[in-house]
Amino acid sequence: MKDIQPDWPAGLKKTKQRECVLAVLEHARKPLSAMEIYSEIKRDGTSVWLSTVYRILELLVKRGMAVKIAVMNSETALYELNRFQHKHYAVCMNCHKIIQMDNCPMEKFLPKFQDDDFQVIGHNLEIYGFCKDCAH
Repeated sequence: MKDIQPDWPAGLKKTKQRECVLAVLEHARKPLSAMEIYSEIKRDGTSVWLSTVYRILELLVKRGMAVKIAVMNSETALYELNRFQHKHYAVCMNCHKIIQMDNCPMEKFLPKFQDDDFQVIGHNLEIYGFCKDCAH
């Protein structure tokens, strides 16, 4: 019988590469690109292909275990573990630094729709500008 950790997600086959990707996301202090995750795994000595990291990340996003953040004017997406906390980020247009916002500017926003029966269940907010290092 396979040794299954009690906290391993049900229905997700346990592989060394998946364990590594989840471990990197678990310990990350900010959203990471697939290349950053790949580099971290390689640094620890585990053999993995970058394409495998991408496939694992897309699987984790599809399963709701990870969140994918698209960065405007960049082909690079960022990923973080889905901790089921409502968060927004600002992105520097120059260096692509990600800065977590302390609040949600949408909390008091009341949208008006032509369809009175439309029910809002969530939102995605992207804020772009220049960080203090790039603003000069």
